[in-house]
Amino acid sequence: MRKKVYHLGTCSTCVQILKKLNPGPDVELQDIKTQPMTEAQVDEMQRLAGSYEALFSRIALKYRSMGLNEMKLTEKEYRKYILQEYTFLKRPVIIVNDKIFIGNSPKNVEAAKKALH
Repeated sequence: MRKKVYHLGTCSTCVQILKKLNPGPDVELQDIKTQPMTEAQVDEMQRLAGSYEALFSRIALKYRSMGLNEMKLTEKEYRKYILQEYTFLKRPVIIVNDKIFIGNSPKNVEAAKKALH
């Protein structure tokens, strides 16, 4: 069984969610700031999510400061920005076998918790 959580250790929301999830020793945690995501990891997330756009965070501060909110981004561009800047990954991303849970909505976190335990 494969269980992995991509999170940001400096993000208070991620820290709270990790406490809620209470991941056991069988869950691999990857802090995307200290351990950058690889292309293969981002591509796997995309395969499970159906698109890079589903993984992309529009609330990242850089989204507006880089003027991305003014552009119509392609899948290729979403992928590029997520790989270039960890802040563009909608966090946390939780993978349990072939299921993916993206973001911090309470419903999503609850579903991820069930899948993990």
